[in-house]
Amino acid sequence: MEIRAVTLFVEPTFQPSQAATFFEAARSAFHIPVQTSRLATTPFPDWWDPSHFPVIQARKFLQSWQEAGADFICLGPVLLRHDAGWLNQLPDIITTNENLFVSAEIADTAGQVDVGRCSAVAEIIRRLSIMKRDGSVNIQFGALANCNPGIPYFPAAYHSGSAPHFAIAVEAADLPLTIFKESGSSKNPRSLLQAQEILTQLIEQEALSLSTTAKELETEHGISFSGIDFTLAPFPTPERSIGAALESIGLSRLGAPGSIFASAFLADAVGKADFPRCGFSGLMFPVLEDTTLASWAGEGHLSLSDLLSYAAVCGAGLDVIPLPGDIEQDTLAGVLLDVAGLSVRLDKPLTARLMPMPSLAGGDPIGIEFPWFVKGRVMPLSSGGIRGILKQPSRIHMRSYQANKDSK
Repeated sequence: MEIRAVTLFVEPTFQPSQAATFFEAARSAFHIPVQTSRLATTPFPDWWDPSHFPVIQARKFLQSWQEAGADFICLGPVLLRHDAGWLNQLPDIITTNENLFVSAEIADTAGQVDVGRCSAVAEIIRRLSIMKRDGSVNIQFGALANCNPGIPYFPAAYHSGSAPHFAIAVEAADLPLTIFKESGSSKNPRSLLQAQEILTQLIEQEALSLSTTAKELETEHGISFSGIDFTLAPFPTPERSIGAALESIGLSRLGAPGSIFASAFLADAVGKADFPRCGFSGLMFPVLEDTTLASWAGEGHLSLSDLLSYAAVCGAGLDVIPLPGDIEQDTLAGVLLDVAGLSVRLDKPLTARLMPMPSLAGGDPIGIEFPWFVKGRVMPLSSGGIRGILKQPSRIHMRSYQANKDSK
């Protein structure tokens, strides 16, 4: 288990020098390693000067914060309330620096789904996919559905405004593996109930230690601590794989019958834990960050539909999904609509970080060099996309399942 990120949320007027000592202290304060220090701002269309060239603005902003100790920076998203014209600036901003992240909202927290935005975001994904030969630029871009501010994971992170605060993004796929790895021994849980209780207790113990240290940082630096995104997220080694964790429970392989239940089971263990939570706080299935996921997906045993079904019970959405390079915009738009529809009907935050691989087809090996990626393959995907009235720009309000149930 490690801390993927300590994310600081600020207004753009907040001085980087004020955060430098905080970043330095946070890197060594906790009992487990901190991989990165990150910064997230309010939605950039609220403070960006449209009369200035976006690359110059982005470069200047990025430089000052990198000097202060921020490894990665996320400019707040283009929300549905912003003019769609802001989307046109995203490719230029993204290509300023590989450490700069941006996002665009396709469904808001009030249940509004924008069909036209899904198509526009799909076009951006296509444009970004060919900006580098390896298709890696889409690492920096995500589509957001029903995401509140304050999520410490990128590219979903953004600030609501006013006082600065920080949150912790935990990478903890190895925790369930520590419980199930001694299969058949006297230490192995004898039932699902016992296993879940052990995992929940372990999460609470780790979260207590993290929150105690975070409160000390809060007192020392005058920056509020807003919670832990305690997510069973993987790192690209077998012993830190969420896919392996799920299989250790008793699946023949991830994607086989029982996978949805196993995912829900682990997510429920996180949900039952008592800690100051924020963000997703569940399971995350980033295909290119997980050895097991990447293996099954590349062989065609784990589909996009499978991943969406897991997101319905636990996950953060579709993250770093390697897709065929010739995927059509209408197909991408359809995938985004699926994510948006799922998020508002279930009233849960979901994201989509889709990565078409230029000139590659399903099953082809991927050549991206990134510290959090495995050597994966392109996921096969059936052809087809939206058409007819699904392609007409419109905005529709959907009520969540729970809202419909409560109104009866």
